[in-house]
Formats: sequence, structure tokens, C-alpha cells
Amino acid sequence: MTKVTAYIGLGSNLATPQEQLKAARLAISALKDTEELGFSSLYRSPPMGPQDQPDYVNAVMAVNTELSPITLLRSLQKIELEQGRVRKDEQWGPRTLDLDILLYGSEVINIPDLIVPHYGMAVRAFVLYPLQEIAPSVLIPELGLVSDCVDKCPLDGLERIA
Repeated sequence: MTKVTAYIGLGSNLATPQEQLKAARLAISALKDTEELGFSSLYRSPPMGPQDQPDYVNAVMAVNTELSPITLLRSLQKIELEQGRVRKDEQWGPRTLDLDILLYGSEVINIPDLIVPHYGMAVRAFVLYPLQEIAPSVLIPELGLVSDCVDKCPLDGLERIA
């Protein structure tokens, strides 16, 4: 299979979030037929949804992978579970680790388990700003250049962690 550049969003707001993202980065880099191309700075952002939870730490990682989109998704879900993720019905609740495939090459994927480009990325500062940092000229299918999306997206409390 040909290598594809994929972008993965990482987020955590439980159990030492910065350490969670560091461990996830290593685990993703260790996936079969996958190599890291870039990793953004860490960003702190207020939670989406219920506000009675800690702020999130977010980042975006670029990888070259030979894994299919579904195999990559399943591998990311396995990493989430290994790092203590408990899946609940509550949307946008606190979590040890959240890994999302934001982009998979220039593919548009819409199947029950996976939507790419990630359905909320156009309005999420915690996705767009770190993505722009590592891939300033990436084209988001059906949305345009990441820089154009960033121009339309307020920071919403997003802060780069020094």
C-alpha cells in the first residue's frame, strides 16, 4: 500500500494531560508501517460542552502511514483504551485521551465509524491552530486551506503552552 499523510488530533484533560499526550505520541509513532512527520506545540483550551471539567491539553500530529483509515482508527482506539479511556454516552465529557483522525490524505470518508475530514474541525481552534503550525498549507477537503479556516476561527480561549 502507498503511504498516506494523516493528521491526528490529540486531547486530554484527565490524569496528567501533558504526559498522556507524550505517551500517545510515542504509541502512535510505534504503530506498524507508520512514522511521525511532525508534532505541534501543546495548547490549552477550555472544554467543549460541560464546563465543570478541567481544561484540555491538545496537539496535532502528522504521520506517514500505510495503514488503512479503519485500521488506523482501530489502532488509535486501542491506544486510548491502553491509556485509561473509558467510553461513556456523554459527549464532550472529561477523558484521559481522545485521538481523532482529522485528515487522511485528501480522502473524504463518510462511513458509520469514521468521518474525514473530522466533522468539527472547521470551527475548533484547538484543532486548526496546531494543524496550521505543522502544516500551514494543507488543503482540507471541502473546506479549503487550513490558513483560511484559521482566519475564520476565533481562539475561544486557546493558549499555546510554553
